[in-house]
Amino acid sequence: METITLGGGCFWCIEAILQRLKGVEELTSGYAGGETKNPTYEQVCSGTSGHAEVVQIHFDPTVVPLHDLLVIFMTLHDPTTLNRQGNDVGTQYRSSIFYSTPEQKEIAQKVIEEMSDQGIWEDPIVTTIEALAEFYPAEDYHQRYFERNESMAYCQFIIQPKVLKLRKEFQSRLK
Repeated sequence: METITLGGGCFWCIEAILQRLKGVEELTSGYAGGETKNPTYEQVCSGTSGHAEVVQIHFDPTVVPLHDLLVIFMTLHDPTTLNRQGNDVGTQYRSSIFYSTPEQKEIAQKVIEEMSDQGIWEDPIVTTIEALAEFYPAEDYHQRYFERNESMAYCQFIIQPKVLKLRKEFQSRLK
């Protein structure tokens, strides 16, 4: 098993998408990349803690190699908007890859370089690659949020289209 921590805007979206992939064994929504110890959701949302909303992913690299996981991640959010995903604005919504090993950092750099070279987006990729210093799990009500709140407007209008895009573009990778 391997662990990587990813931020792509709201952690509810990233969790809802990546939990459907073969090889992803466990996900935890949380916070990384900031200064405040044990931050709360309110502190992170204020933009003053420095943390990003992230999902920590435990996965089997023999089923879904890190390279492939990162390509899927980069495809299903907008890695070209600085500190923003849709209507969510602030450094807490930055596109980010938090690595734990030099190998993960190298793979993340390679994926960003490959995807930049492919010219998928008009604008340059601004995803940060940051060493994971500390991960703080989010409050319980954030865990598996989409699964428990699928009928809410935010889930229907923001998260569901990303889940549908995942199903369309990566069907063979789904559980």
